[in-house]
Amino acid sequence: MENRIELVLDDITRVRADAIVNAANSTLLGGGGVDGAIHRAAGPQLLEACRKVGPCPAGEARITPGFKLQAAYVIHAVGPVWKGGHLGEPGLLSSCYTHCLRLATEHECRSVAFPNISTGVYGYPKQDAAVIAICEVRKYLALHPLPDKVIFVCFDPENLAIYRGLLGI
Repeated sequence: MENRIELVLDDITRVRADAIVNAANSTLLGGGGVDGAIHRAAGPQLLEACRKVGPCPAGEARITPGFKLQAAYVIHAVGPVWKGGHLGEPGLLSSCYTHCLRLATEHECRSVAFPNISTGVYGYPKQDAAVIAICEVRKYLALHPLPDKVIFVCFDPENLAIYRGLLGI
C-alpha cells in the first residue's frame, strides 16, 4: 500500500494527477491560500461550476471539472475550523478525506493529490491533521483498488517534515 502513497513539496496546481483536492470554504466560491490558487489556475469556469454544486458543509466534498488545470477534476473539500478539538473537528476532517477518495473512485481517478486540509487559516494543528490524513488514506486504500496513487502535496517544509516523519520516508 505504501507504494500507492507519494509525498511532494510543491504547488498543488502544478501536480500531475487525475484529481486535485481543493481546501475550500463552504461556499466553494474561492478564497485565499490553496483555494484561491486553484481558482486562479483553473480559470473563471471553475467558479461557475462551483456555483452549481455548492454550497458544501464541513466534512464533505464536491467535484467539478479541472478546466485549465492539468487535473481532469477538482475535488472541493471543506475541512473544519479548529476550535480546540472538542467540537467534532477530528471526525469532520476524517470525513473530508473519505468523501474525497470516494468521489475520486466514483470518477475513476487513478491518482489524487491532497493539500494539507484545514491547516492554514482554519488553524488545525499540522501534526494532528497529518495523522488523520494518513490514517484515512491508508484505511481507504486497503479496501479499494482506486486510486492507484495518493499524493500528499505540502506547500511548506514544515508540513513536509511532519509527513516524512509519519510516513517513515
